[in-house]
Amino acid sequence: METTYDVIVVGKGNAALCAALAARDAGAARIVILEAAPEDASGGNSRFAGGVMRFAFDSVEDLKQVTELTEKEIEESDFGTNTTDEFFDDLFRLTQYRTDPDLSEILVRRSLETMVWLRGKGVRFVPNFGRQSALVEGKRKFFGRLPIEVSGGGAGLVAFLDAAAAKAGIEVRYETRAVSLLYDGERVQGVRAQQKGKAIELRAASVVLAAGGFEANPEMRTRYLGPGWELAKVRGSRFNQGEGLEMALDIGAAPYGNWSGCHATGWDRNAPEFGDVNVGDKFQKHSYIFGLLINAEGKRFVDEGLDFHSFTYAKYGGEVLKQTGQFAWQVFDSKVLKLLRSEYRIKFVTKVTANTIEELATRLEGVNPDAFIRTVKDYNAAVRADVKFEHTVKDGKCTDGIEPPKSNWAQALDAPPYEAYQTTCGITFTFGGLRTVPDAGQVVDVNLNPIPGLYCAGEMVGGIFYFNYPSGTGLVSGTVFGRIAGASAGRAAVELAQKA
Repeated sequence: METTYDVIVVGKGNAALCAALAARDAGAARIVILEAAPEDASGGNSRFAGGVMRFAFDSVEDLKQVTELTEKEIEESDFGTNTTDEFFDDLFRLTQYRTDPDLSEILVRRSLETMVWLRGKGVRFVPNFGRQSALVEGKRKFFGRLPIEVSGGGAGLVAFLDAAAAKAGIEVRYETRAVSLLYDGERVQGVRAQQKGKAIELRAASVVLAAGGFEANPEMRTRYLGPGWELAKVRGSRFNQGEGLEMALDIGAAPYGNWSGCHATGWDRNAPEFGDVNVGDKFQKHSYIFGLLINAEGKRFVDEGLDFHSFTYAKYGGEVLKQTGQFAWQVFDSKVLKLLRSEYRIKFVTKVTANTIEELATRLEGVNPDAFIRTVKDYNAAVRADVKFEHTVKDGKCTDGIEPPKSNWAQALDAPPYEAYQTTCGITFTFGGLRTVPDAGQVVDVNLNPIPGLYCAGEMVGGIFYFNYPSGTGLVSGTVFGRIAGASAGRAAVELAQKA
């Protein structure tokens, strides 16, 4: 089996596959992808993603570059916009203006062209009818600036890219975990790996690290995110153990970004330790904006209606983890049950129902029942009755005089039957990563000098996300920077071969 390549890509999620395809486009002939997982569990965290894509677009004409839209769909839909200014505003606001200006500039301004590139590689996109839209006065209205998703979600994206990689003749080695870089002090020359229990060395002109963060490693979570994070569930791949980051740091690569931060959401409390490829992202529970989040003390602890879930879900998982017992119940009444997303109706769900608040209080396992009843009473009394409820916009229907407030979608909890869902924290990915040359994807050392032969993409790129995260940005970021890193790695390999 060949052991010398032009480009080695470590990982096989969205960013890694895009890097390999971009390296091929740049002229690299011999490319290999190293995937720690067996084939049936491969695809990294991308396999577990919902598949929504946040990219800049001004009009339906831009969307038509990405997906097929019928005249009827265009006529009957309000797709909204996500202009570059709107995209920048959301990213800046949610990261508290800490996002790297050069990386964010590239991410936003290249997002549309990257979606078109993905389509050219065979990825199929469809309107996001199911999760981010609703009928309003007979017209389909999209909200959260997310009108497009991948057909088949994250698993579909991986399948499309797998097919493109196979068509391009890119080799994949499964059950092959990279453990260290071959580095002579001047240039990265390949990787050491464990392939099905055997030690191997693979050499290449360029190495692209796209192996995800350390979200599946409880020791690293505790070390970097803090005590208690070892208790979080892992939403995605169990194979993202942080070795890609460690092998780069071991040769002097510069760490960058929010190493104590992560993307973490509400996740079914009794979900398995790691993601289940057969369930995908369905253990998530994102309709909390229409109900109440209740902790063990029977109290609310966040503003459930601060914004659309797209802009709060990635940080509220961490707030749940801080609560006694690391859980919270999401409580709804019959007025909003029809608005709950599809993940509330799966077979594997921790759910209780009741016909009165008093009865519900006795069924919320681990919750102080008397305090919960008082919380509901105080909340109901604080709801503004003079403001109309409208679930497709931030409606301003809020509470007065209670802490925390509920800023939007506040309705009295008074219409039985009631439903409640028990959640915990599910970590998706970590924000800390490596510092790179933004427009080349090349990793730099602690002296900020580029490391010859080393590139990175995906979750391993530090400096983009801080504190929070706008939904749908991760897959697009992985593609944008995967494409950049792969193209740079491919060009460097070709140039090196020409000099030899």
